[in-house]
Amino acid sequence: MLLIKTTSMTVEITDDTFDEVITSNKPVMIDFWAGWCAPCKVLAPIIDDVAKDVSGNAIVGKIDADKYTTGGRFGVRNIPTVLIFKDGQVVDRLVGLKQASEYKEALKKVI
Repeated sequence: MLLIKTTSMTVEITDDTFDEVITSNKPVMIDFWAGWCAPCKVLAPIIDDVAKDVSGNAIVGKIDADKYTTGGRFGVRNIPTVLIFKDGQVVDRLVGLKQASEYKEALKKVI
């Protein structure tokens, strides 16, 4: 059972809940963002839209890269960075702001 807060269709991830989320039996997409990041603000509704599209088939979450340090474990050096996990392993990485279709296609490849 995931012990995380949800915001719309996405889940709010912390350092404490990160490992629980990525080891889910469903694919997981995580957006590493920060409040001061303009591209991150543009990406936020796109991530919410992806979460709606894959509801029930994948977990889509967000983690504040300024507040939590987990990104360093996975080489997150720029934001926004979106990582896609399957069986606890990174299977795709999208760095920078992309088209909405790119995020949807990347996640649907592993569903």
